[in-house]
Amino acid sequence: MNYENVVVKKPWGKEYLCYRNSEVAIWFLHIEKDKQTSMHCHPNKNTGFVVLDGEVELSFLRNTMPLKSLDKIHIFRSRFHSTKAISNGGAFIFEVETPEDKDDLVRLDDAYGRKGTQYEGTQHHTPRDETCFWIPEATENKTHTLNGCLVTHLVANKEDMLDLEEEELFLVTNGGVVTDTQQKVVWPGDVIDGKTLSRLLESFDFATNTTMLYITK
Repeated sequence: MNYENVVVKKPWGKEYLCYRNSEVAIWFLHIEKDKQTSMHCHPNKNTGFVVLDGEVELSFLRNTMPLKSLDKIHIFRSRFHSTKAISNGGAFIFEVETPEDKDDLVRLDDAYGRKGTQYEGTQHHTPRDETCFWIPEATENKTHTLNGCLVTHLVANKEDMLDLEEEELFLVTNGGVVTDTQQKVVWPGDVIDGKTLSRLLESFDFATNTTMLYITK
């Protein structure tokens, strides 16, 4: 299924694809206030979250954690989780999946009767409109404002990234960070803060053709 031209309606809000390549797919989610996704997992893919605006409660089977704007988290395959928006206006989130597979879904519980069902079919799709955001390729190096954040897709340059701040986030879309022997320590789909990235670049380097989504306020 090609999702590039549709918005997927959800009982908790909506989501749409805003970038894809052979390594990652990035989705833009709007979860409405006091609504939540199902308690679900992805058996075969990893998921990364970046909260752009609003606040959420991210729940696992045995604990819950709060996330606010510019907070990030990685959710590894097969870990059950649910996301609830708790702020006025809901929450706006980038979700990155590696590898891309919307059918890789197991719903354990759901407030809207979707337990055990698969991803929403075409009856829940509406056409994209001019309000939908698409991330341009890194070679264009354009900065966009999205829900209070500045978002730039860029080609990684080590010299520019040796003194970054924790509030600067980087979502790897291609390549990554590698050792001298080409062991990869940061992968496509990973979300890393600037201070951590700078620390790694003191000892390691970017893989050839690394591109990253730079997200900051």
